[in-house]
Amino acid sequence: MNCFKKSVLILSIFSFTILTISCSGNKDNADKKVFNINLDQGITSLDPAFARTQFNLWGVNMLFNGLLQLNDSLKAVPAVAKSFELDNEGRTYTFHLRNDVYFHDNEHFINGKGRKVVASDFVYSFNRIVDPKIASAGAWIFNDKINHQKPFEAVNDSTFRINLEKPFPAFPSLLTAQYCSVVPYEVAEFYGKDFRNHPVGTGPFKFKYWKEGEIMVFLKNERYWEKLGNDRLPYLDAVKITFIADKQTAFMEFLKHNLDFFNSIDGSYRDDILTKSGKLQEKYNGKFKLIKGPYLNTEYLGMLVDSSMAIVKNSPFKDKRFRQAVNYAIDRKQMVKYLRNSIGTPGHQGFIPKGMPGFDENEVKGYQYNPEKAKQLLAQMGHPNGEGLPEITLHTSTTYRDLIEYVQGELSEIGIKTKVEVQPMASLREMIAKKNVNFFRGSWIADYPDAENYLSVFYSKNYVPIGPNYTSFKNKKFDVLFERSYFETNDSIRYELYREMDNLVMEEAPVVILFYDQLVNMYQNNITGYRTNALNLLNLKTIKKN
Repeated sequence: MNCFKKSVLILSIFSFTILTISCSGNKDNADKKVFNINLDQGITSLDPAFARTQFNLWGVNMLFNGLLQLNDSLKAVPAVAKSFELDNEGRTYTFHLRNDVYFHDNEHFINGKGRKVVASDFVYSFNRIVDPKIASAGAWIFNDKINHQKPFEAVNDSTFRINLEKPFPAFPSLLTAQYCSVVPYEVAEFYGKDFRNHPVGTGPFKFKYWKEGEIMVFLKNERYWEKLGNDRLPYLDAVKITFIADKQTAFMEFLKHNLDFFNSIDGSYRDDILTKSGKLQEKYNGKFKLIKGPYLNTEYLGMLVDSSMAIVKNSPFKDKRFRQAVNYAIDRKQMVKYLRNSIGTPGHQGFIPKGMPGFDENEVKGYQYNPEKAKQLLAQMGHPNGEGLPEITLHTSTTYRDLIEYVQGELSEIGIKTKVEVQPMASLREMIAKKNVNFFRGSWIADYPDAENYLSVFYSKNYVPIGPNYTSFKNKKFDVLFERSYFETNDSIRYELYREMDNLVMEEAPVVILFYDQLVNMYQNNITGYRTNALNLLNLKTIKKN
């Protein structure tokens, strides 16, 4: 069956499902406000313990809540916890819970009625995340931070406590991750692994139906606790999700108003939608709303720098001058404009991306395009115009081949011969993690909105056989600053430490910052109340469909 026919069939099934499940009493179904979206890469789980991929995160975010949540400025603000305090040593967080948050109705509660959330639910939920038997993708959130003797305590029904091994100022931001959602033990224990497709949370929407690979339906949670002014959220009656894999087919559905929202623009049809300067093509003016904003994703090239490693001993990457030359050789402005239709910001600062709290483009100095400076550095190494340099290999995945071939051309202009090797993404990730490649394309998407998450990539204690320090970077001054930041509770001072570390990394140049990504979302003209954030976390609770 071709993609178009299949999409029509799916949408027909979808419409029938909504008519069947969302009617109540004598209310006319025409009054129902249903938000239609398509997730081309699918959802693999609605269990918060496995909220790893972007679309899993979106699904979990609609169904669940945590102690805290992010506001539009990426600050951690109250959610199920109405307030919290930190002890003088910076190790014990005490949370005071709201008394009006209830789980969605489910047959495994007494009389099928969702009960009130209490502190012991968070003890259960967080212990579940670190339980090796669950094998949660989010176990790292707590594993190296909590006091393992007594990490989580329910002081009483409305008071929950977390004990840390050492201070961690970014901890409130970390708790906004979807992994930290509260789940009911009665339901989670009953379904076990099948909780992935029988989710019960406290969020603005409740789960109703899922035919994998085709259709998913969420309905309004009539007992949702959150308000906007005097209005109880959410405004929508339902969310309908399709899984059309071909983005061009899905975009045609958006143009026909069968979808209310469209996320991201694929390279195969980017030119049809955007000019090279990033403006909407004239033929689409007024037909829908195009929203752009910062996205906490740094796209970069990584280089192994530890000369004690066999793979690096005979590599030019062990020389800082060579790494700096590679940085100066690439015209990032041209790359973003012509290969990405100006989606993104050229990477002229540090590893910490634009949009991150504390980012300051005037305080962190990266690399501008300067091929003459690059040639000077190669000459200082004894390789004028690249003479005598071995050919280097740059590893990438298929999706980014055009960008990497552009880099290949830029490097050849200063005399560096480069071979491009393309691997499946999964294979490349494993090779990078095991440090089996000298030169590779990578990206770092924020797990939580604190720059510590980015700088941890260069901390020497994260240099383990398989760890996030993929460039094998080691620097004593950096480590001292990184560890000092753990004890600094003043955000302004901590941000200064972050910028100092970022500048140090740029000077040593284990990475080439290509660009800071940008979110691009499209909404139909009858949609209002949307909010964007630099984590690109879809939030539908304030959406209105007119």
